[in-house]
Amino acid sequence: MAFAMQLRSLRAMVTFGAAALLSLGLAGPAQAGVTISFWSHEFGNEFPHAFFVLEGTPDAGGEPVQASYGFTAKAITPAILMGSVPGRIDETKHGYIENSDVHFSVMLTDAQYADVLRLVEEWGEAGDHHYNLNRRNCVHFVAEAARRSGLTVVEVRQLMKKPRSFVHSLEPLNQGRVRLLEMDGEKFYALADRTAAPGSVAPAVQAAVAPQPAGAN
Repeated sequence: MAFAMQLRSLRAMVTFGAAALLSLGLAGPAQAGVTISFWSHEFGNEFPHAFFVLEGTPDAGGEPVQASYGFTAKAITPAILMGSVPGRIDETKHGYIENSDVHFSVMLTDAQYADVLRLVEEWGEAGDHHYNLNRRNCVHFVAEAARRSGLTVVEVRQLMKKPRSFVHSLEPLNQGRVRLLEMDGEKFYALADRTAAPGSVAPAVQAAVAPQPAGAN
């Protein structure tokens, strides 16, 4: 409940701040912004997983943002193979992020940022938090976050249980709109300015659909 209240409060602050700037005629070119980056985790003892990280300061001002969210089943049991089970929002820990891979990022408007926060609330305890390996897993959660970030998203059925392949598939669909990163988390967090990280060439579509482990968290 406290988590949902914090999200509602933060979203209200973003909306109010943007409206105040518009009413004063002060809304101009963005001087700040929140960046969303898209990640996958493919190795180790855990299931493959997709999640996103939010960093920066809203254009309307306020406290700096540093948050990361994924979606997973509350309990990893054989029941996830049979149908829907309770799910939960996973606030991804820094150590886990450092051992994952960042693929690309995009700068959000305050309205998009508020919409992404709404997504976290809608899939959390206060909303519909059922998890389904085939229809509502971490990849589906990230796909919806990408849509709310203004990106083109195509849900290819064969990729919806392959976190890295799915995130890679978004890159050629959004060339010119995203900053390509393609590095591990440890290197990413060592950058002096993560919003100015070096780019890389978008993976070929063939690479995006390369076979990967079928499980998804």
